[in-house]
Amino acid sequence: MFEKVLIANRGEIALRIHRACKEMGIQTVAVHSTADADAMHVRLADEAICIGPPAPKDSYLNIPAILTAATLTRADAIHPGVGFLSENARFAQMVEDHGIAFIGPTPHHIRVMGDKVAAKDEAKRLGIPVVPGSDGAVETEEEALKLAKEIGFPLIIKAAAGGGGRGMKVASKMEEVAQAWAICRTEAKAAFGDDTVYMERYLSRPRHIEVQVLGDGKGSCINLGERDCSIQRRHQKVIEEAPSPALNATQRAQIGETVNKAISEMGYRGAGTIEFLYEDGEFFFIEMNTRLQVEHPISEMVCGIDLVREQIKVAAGIPLAFSQEDITFNGHSIECRVTAEHPETFMPTPGKITDYHAPGGLGVRVDSQLYSGYSVPPYYDSLVSKLVVHGANRNECLMRLKRALDEYVIGGIQTTIPLHQKIIAQKPFIDGDYDIHWLEKWMGLK
Repeated sequence: MFEKVLIANRGEIALRIHRACKEMGIQTVAVHSTADADAMHVRLADEAICIGPPAPKDSYLNIPAILTAATLTRADAIHPGVGFLSENARFAQMVEDHGIAFIGPTPHHIRVMGDKVAAKDEAKRLGIPVVPGSDGAVETEEEALKLAKEIGFPLIIKAAAGGGGRGMKVASKMEEVAQAWAICRTEAKAAFGDDTVYMERYLSRPRHIEVQVLGDGKGSCINLGERDCSIQRRHQKVIEEAPSPALNATQRAQIGETVNKAISEMGYRGAGTIEFLYEDGEFFFIEMNTRLQVEHPISEMVCGIDLVREQIKVAAGIPLAFSQEDITFNGHSIECRVTAEHPETFMPTPGKITDYHAPGGLGVRVDSQLYSGYSVPPYYDSLVSKLVVHGANRNECLMRLKRALDEYVIGGIQTTIPLHQKIIAQKPFIDGDYDIHWLEKWMGLK
């Protein structure tokens, strides 16, 4: 087992990783920008090293600085967390080339699954159902028009290297295809440095279902069930729950078996998530995230398995200690992503926390870097807290979530807590009858 792990991230996820390491008797190294000198994980870590100024490119994306910090502190392993370098195959390869363990998948799997065209091809090879669409990149306008006739409408054009809702355009008729294709390529080039795009059928009322997987790189793998991430605003997840209220036991078993077979054949190492659009009883592959997900706590709550601990063990070469038959699912869990944003305009609201009281009680978990006196910096993602609740069933979970949101106090800045309170009071959410477009329609954004 590792003696020392460097955490190459910040915020609540860095604190989450630190806690898992300490419970395993592993020392931690926190790297941080000058803006995060007072962050909670920096205060708690055994060692801390400043790696640069606030801008991510000069700190959390600064590979030489992170590798130098790992070398100076003699860290055995690096955990990349989420975002930043967590799905950067070049970084993973450089970490391993320096004789340091990368707590994540192999560089090969990161590279293949990080390209949406290559990932779709790999999914087909592994027997995972995909959305009907182009077999690869659509390189010319003529090809786009020809494929549009075959796929049908509506269709969507996506950036192969995209993410976060950027580089995506919907065409509802043939006259819109050429312009959508051109705009998508331009946006993809500007956002990702790669103008490769592909096309596929656009589903009108799908749900976003993802399956949490864990492999040991030796052929053994399990899944920890599915999460429903359909409550989204501009392709950004707002609320997630596990299990999905849309699936029955047969559908759940079917997609779980398909995913396990694929992950085993891949020889996948570490935690990952295979994401689907689900509509009318059918699953369609979207992408695979080769890292820990922000919403991983709800899977932990219903399965009782510490995913970060298992990530670390697998990276240390320890085989999985359990099989799929050992995994039991208990109750229901919901996560609210609380961000430092105005709950109506969504303008960022960085600033100093003047009051802080986290909710507690049975079945309530708060993953947050906040404390009274802490200043939320303006340079990074606005996520400041994940409120996670668990109940014996979905109704109990909803009542517990309502109570926890009412208790939660974050003073000094505006947050999206009021938005969450409104969402969970809506009948479609209470009934579990929603899709990926519901939130934007309810908010009047569509």
